[in-house]
Amino acid sequence: MKYAVVRTQGHQYRVEEGQDFLVPKAEDFQYEVLLVVDGEKVQLGTPLVKSHKVSLKLTEPLVKGEKIRVFKYKAKSRYRKTIGSRPQYSQIHVESIA
Repeated sequence: MKYAVVRTQGHQYRVEEGQDFLVPKAEDFQYEVLLVVDGEKVQLGTPLVKSHKVSLKLTEPLVKGEKIRVFKYKAKSRYRKTIGSRPQYSQIHVESIA
């Protein structure tokens, strides 16, 4: 089993070849490889792995996430307030780990 850990925009993701994953909306996509595992061989970066390259491709620049609703309520004072937001993500495809 071959996988890697990459860091982008302050978040770390465990990725495998052929996998799609979502990151917060990104116009210019940059990443760093922190760890590569190939079966029993583990290469841990200090802090980055320079010898391996993970090929990532931005497939969808804008994917809308689930709507998040926040409801504020105070008893006996007739105060009710609903606030909602919908996060935006970018979809990334892992082409290869070399």
